[in-house]
Amino acid sequence: MTSPSTGVVADLDLLLADLRELVEVESPSSDPTAVAASAEAVARVGERLLGSEPERILVDGVVHLRWRLGPGPTRVLVLGHHDTVWPLGTLTVHPFGVVDGVVRGPGCFDMKAGLVMAFHAVAALPGRDGVTILVTGDEEIGSPTSRALIESEATGTIAALVLEASADDGALKTARKGTSLYEVEVVGRAAHAGLDPEKGVNATLELAHQVHAVAALADATSGTTVTPTVTTAGTTANTVPATGRFAVDVRAWSQAELERVDAALRALSPALPGASVVVHGGINRPPLEESSSRHLFRRASALAERWGLPPVSAAAVGGASDGNFTAGVGVATLDGLGAVGGGAHAADEHVLVDRLVDRTVLLGALLADLLTEVPDDD
Repeated sequence: MTSPSTGVVADLDLLLADLRELVEVESPSSDPTAVAASAEAVARVGERLLGSEPERILVDGVVHLRWRLGPGPTRVLVLGHHDTVWPLGTLTVHPFGVVDGVVRGPGCFDMKAGLVMAFHAVAALPGRDGVTILVTGDEEIGSPTSRALIESEATGTIAALVLEASADDGALKTARKGTSLYEVEVVGRAAHAGLDPEKGVNATLELAHQVHAVAALADATSGTTVTPTVTTAGTTANTVPATGRFAVDVRAWSQAELERVDAALRALSPALPGASVVVHGGINRPPLEESSSRHLFRRASALAERWGLPPVSAAAVGGASDGNFTAGVGVATLDGLGAVGGGAHAADEHVLVDRLVDRTVLLGALLADLLTEVPDDD
């Protein structure tokens, strides 16, 4: 399939072969060795298509890849990640395969298909000057080593195009909730549970009070969720627990809501005499607000209509991505440009084969259109 405006060509067999190459190198975020091996697989595919090696950027043991194309400054950032949530050995249970028009395999949808699409779209551009492709290796765990790199690469560009998988039915992601990640630690005092429990300060009871207080910070009217998740307390069955802790996941559509919840968490006070509460963590990703993506979505929609591609729709989603960071530094950002399919982070993860080509062509058309935009004079 070819975009008449750009000459961008997408070959389905080549897309699938390259996707297989990436999926069959497992890359759980928590395993630096596996992520490094995956980075080399991504580098091979990218070099083969783009004709140039990436810069390998090692930050705290995690490998990120960057292609800066052409001699000029970056005008458009193409952003993705190669790490996945799947542990080593998943391929033995869920191997790569293409059956009845559906691709399966760990990480195929989130988001190795998006990487392959990006390479093919950029490789087919009539001119690549001004495009930077950045592929990170720790997105699934909150981008602790890549956030500064992402924000630096995005700053000063006219657009960031994020190759995360699409929303339902192929919708582009025009808004994402911001996220905060916390651990609430409670400290009590140990004592023998049978002989003198009254001498202890029960961290489990304190934890229960704090879990209820934290959950009450959610606000359904504004779409803010505050969810206590993993919880631990105590050491043995016959000891009054001296410590406990629980994780908290916060999602909100606005920065103001993230900050409201952050202030409330930091103001938590113990309910039991002698107990203490310590809050770790904080705001992780700012929201990607609809205003950041509006004109890019309209542009993509117009291009799809002009060149007879499937129409695009928009979706606001609760999950965050590295697109939150690019929007957070004031760069126009359009997310969800990657594969159409479903089952991210689930056993039924899959990509629809018949949408790989048209989405790759749409990305190419959007890139070409953005690169023809006359830059503002400084």
